[in-house]
Amino acid sequence: MAHRIGDIARALGAEAEGDLDLEVAGASEPQAAGPDQLALAMDPRYADGIARGQAQAAIVWPGADWRGMGLKAAIFAPRGRLAMAGLTRLMDPGPAIAAGVHPMAVVDPTARIGAGAAIGPFVVIGAGVVIGPGARIASHVSIADGARIGAEALILQGARIGARVTIGDRLICQPGAVIGADGFSFVTPERSGVEEIRETLGSRAEIRDQTWTRIHSLGAVTIGDDVEIGANVCIDRGTIRDTQIGSGTKLDNLVHIGHNVQVGRDCLLCGQVGIAGSARIGDRVVLAGQCGVNDNIFVGNDVIAGGATKIFTNAPAGRVLLGYPAVKMETHVEIQKALRRLPRLAARVAALETDQARPEDE
Repeated sequence: MAHRIGDIARALGAEAEGDLDLEVAGASEPQAAGPDQLALAMDPRYADGIARGQAQAAIVWPGADWRGMGLKAAIFAPRGRLAMAGLTRLMDPGPAIAAGVHPMAVVDPTARIGAGAAIGPFVVIGAGVVIGPGARIASHVSIADGARIGAEALILQGARIGARVTIGDRLICQPGAVIGADGFSFVTPERSGVEEIRETLGSRAEIRDQTWTRIHSLGAVTIGDDVEIGANVCIDRGTIRDTQIGSGTKLDNLVHIGHNVQVGRDCLLCGQVGIAGSARIGDRVVLAGQCGVNDNIFVGNDVIAGGATKIFTNAPAGRVLLGYPAVKMETHVEIQKALRRLPRLAARVAALETDQARPEDE
């Protein structure tokens, strides 16, 4: 689908100059752009790429000499990545799912399907399910009994929505995600080795046989509006109360949310983040890739944790964390500096020990 430069600029809320009736069919990196593509050159570093490509129009930085670059039109983006968000939303048509219920879908007669919803082939929708208006559900998705999906949801191939799960409006769920699996919760008849070690921090009086008994998950999962769930994310049901994900929160691929966890609003949880059972995450928290959060602790609002950080204790609001175990980022930097000095320090200590070992009459 072609888009006029003027229409793109209006959609982005951006200023534009030149031939605003010029049409583009897609976007490209500057050096690879064809004559019908919009070059993305939001930084002066990309100016040379425009000369190597064939683009007639580009998104450029404010004040760029677009005419000197040989362009016929330009859109000005003070914040490049924000412009990228608007442009990609405008140009992404989304998956082609025919409106209505595909004849190869299985929908329980008690389910309610909202107006304008599109249900693809091999979808299974259980008893009492409610699908909001305008929802799009791609092939091989299963939605278990009693689940409620809000308006304009997009659930992609092979996702699994468990029983009694409640999801708000405008969900985006990538392929293979599982929302509402049973929680990983077990107990032993006698005090387990894990319980003993937690109390003693490593000491064990006796090692003995033990067997695990399942604690079933009677709760479900509640998800707010405008949440995005990445591919192969797993969100477990709560034991008694629901596991909760706040509105606006985005989960990357392979994130695992344990039973009873509460995640606040507008959080960003990157790939392979794991949050153990009953942890509470505040609003606007950012956990970079491979971060881990211990069970039954609280991470305050606006915490940012760098990649592979392991949070074992409560984290106060606004703290920037890094390391294993998590410490303030500036403390972690100092620790790493000290670690790099250790070989020199060890050599100095060895030299001092050698000097001390020499006979005094030498």
